[in-house]
Amino acid sequence: MKKKIAILGSTGSIGKCLIDIIKKNKRNFEIILLSADENYKELLKQAKFFNVKNLIITNHKSFDTIKKNKYSKKINIYNNFNSLKKIFKKKIDYTMSSISGIQGLKPTIEIIKYTNKIAIANKEAIICGWDLIEKNLKKHKTQFIPVDSEHFSIWYALNNIDRNLIDKIYLTASGGPFLNSPINKLKKVNIKQATKHPNWKMGKKISIDSATMINKVFEVVEAKKIFNVPYNKLSIIVHPKSYVHAIIKLKNGFTKIIVHDTNMRIPIFNSLYSSKRIINSKKLNFKILNNLDFRAVDLKKFPLVRILKILPNNTSLFETILVTINDKFVELFLDNKIKFTDISQKMNKMLNLNSLKKYKKIKPKSIDEIIKTNKKIRHDVELLTKK
Repeated sequence: MKKKIAILGSTGSIGKCLIDIIKKNKRNFEIILLSADENYKELLKQAKFFNVKNLIITNHKSFDTIKKNKYSKKINIYNNFNSLKKIFKKKIDYTMSSISGIQGLKPTIEIIKYTNKIAIANKEAIICGWDLIEKNLKKHKTQFIPVDSEHFSIWYALNNIDRNLIDKIYLTASGGPFLNSPINKLKKVNIKQATKHPNWKMGKKISIDSATMINKVFEVVEAKKIFNVPYNKLSIIVHPKSYVHAIIKLKNGFTKIIVHDTNMRIPIFNSLYSSKRIINSKKLNFKILNNLDFRAVDLKKFPLVRILKILPNNTSLFETILVTINDKFVELFLDNKIKFTDISQKMNKMLNLNSLKKYKKIKPKSIDEIIKTNKKIRHDVELLTKK
């Protein structure tokens, strides 16, 4: 029997990687739904190849354009995720949620009821709305698998391990393009330099987040929520080769080190198939293993890592504020309106404002509350930067 699946964000890097994996065993899958924001050409190409009958494209201009295509007359095309109840008559086997940004939160939560397994690659959804996600996972008896390489590695390593045995979890960071650059050179960094990651081919936004190391701050927050461990059991360690993805020290004396090729194919493949399936991967690289080169984080070069010290242990709207402020300042840098070093300086300054501290005590009760907070803080950042 064919495995029925849905891919939210099928034209992004994660979505395309999953599509590529499925192509090799096309006859074993039936794709019920594909979604994208703007890239209607790639979406149509995917739909034709897999004979997909349902598409969601959220950008209004792209939606209007795709509706004029001859192929579109043969299938169902929707402009938003309110159509999920029309698409799914019963639960499907697997969903990949890889829509980037806060806009991925609502569809991620809403599709949980329609799928037996959900693999989530959306940082913002987990950081801002984990309690809501977890509540729906339990309610609809849906299995969750994290897809980010670090979190998948931790998830894999902790299989059948009592959480009380965890002594410390280390998430590795490459250090990005400026790991070995002098601090005084960072003020003149341009967009091309900041988005040139040494190990991974990624989009501009995530590449900037890697360069400032805020992506690791986000990953620590995600790990705290997903694995229900306190911040004092989570740590960032620099590992330039990105070969080791997680280190888990256990109280029974053992330490687990998870290694895999520097690509997302392995966690995505293993989220789709059981661990008994075989994937072609490179031979173990002993040259790297003999020189893992772990380093402590240089807090002068990566000051955003200090944010971990001001984050509340309880779930709150402050995490939404953290994500929103970073999103906005990265946008400003990519628009050439601020310097690269302004991202961390302005973020640290804004996050310490007394007016935002109240959000540390407010637990998000709904998707709308998170989205409303996101819009308000984006507006506040715009006003602040104009001043």
